[in-house]
Amino acid sequence: MSSKTRSKKEQYSEPQSLIPSLPEEIIVDILARVRRCYYPKLSLVSKHFRSLVTSHELYARRSLLGCTEHSLYVVLCSRENGNYQLYALRQKANGNHSLVLFPSLSNMPSKGGFVAVGSRIYVFGRLNSVPQNAISIDCRYQTVHPLPSMNVTPSVSVADINDGKIYVTGYCNNPTKMVMTVFNTETEMWEPKKTTPETMSGYLWARECVVMAGKMYMRDPSYSFVYDPKERKWETDKMLNKFKWRNARVVDDILYYFDYSWEVLRAYDPKGSSWVVVNAWSYTGSYGGKLAMFFPKTTGRTKVIRCAEISLERRRRGKEIWGKVEWCDDVLVGGDFYVKNSLDVIV
Repeated sequence: MSSKTRSKKEQYSEPQSLIPSLPEEIIVDILARVRRCYYPKLSLVSKHFRSLVTSHELYARRSLLGCTEHSLYVVLCSRENGNYQLYALRQKANGNHSLVLFPSLSNMPSKGGFVAVGSRIYVFGRLNSVPQNAISIDCRYQTVHPLPSMNVTPSVSVADINDGKIYVTGYCNNPTKMVMTVFNTETEMWEPKKTTPETMSGYLWARECVVMAGKMYMRDPSYSFVYDPKERKWETDKMLNKFKWRNARVVDDILYYFDYSWEVLRAYDPKGSSWVVVNAWSYTGSYGGKLAMFFPKTTGRTKVIRCAEISLERRRRGKEIWGKVEWCDDVLVGGDFYVKNSLDVIV
């Protein structure tokens, strides 16, 4: 074999690891301290690195070292075909952000409930790609796992987490009466169904369920309701009912939502039963103690989804809330989408 042929083969062969002499556990320890936004680049180094950045050992080490990160996942609906799909907010090498399609699922349920617990996303509602009406998605490894089917299948559902239990609320057979079922994330079993009060009727807007200080806050087109899981009783909150909050998110037990009528960001404190307008500065999401606001933009004939990350600060002994825009990027260019839900995942 000539030297030229040998050099060509060596040129196209897979490059050796940059740190071949280090023990495997040391390599894992180093990679665990690296931010996940660099993992796509690292996976190009070699097949070995590609395997490591998606390994159970790496994420176990990240958790042990306290190097986990908050990552935002978003369910988008296409106005062109009506499909719902899952996207992840990723930071590019240049510091900008973009929404990347989650590859392991074709479509998400249009009338489903979505909850993030740690590194998993729980989905409740019929999916075309799987026979179950409940699944979990492990965002670390981009894998989908079936869950025991719900004892009832709401046609429209909302869900939220409280003390390791997911409360799924929605319609069943009776369109004027709603039911609540509880899923235990530790045992992965469903508890006996509960029925909501008769006063809670009418269409319950998707996503209108949040948890603050251990209580669940929900609303239908007319009223806001509060459910205490420990006491197993329902209450009303007249002050919360002052505004028809939609697409709300919670940060530090404060509810936030964008009021399109007045074009302001409102905040509700359940302790003081008071509403305030966030000073300085669509759809709101929360992750890592901050707010993410999504809003559409049109440039010529191109439709764009823009996202802004807002850090929050309480002033004047908590009487005022100030917001600061940390960054604002066009995260999805092209297509005609709107945001159905956003989920704070820890990976």
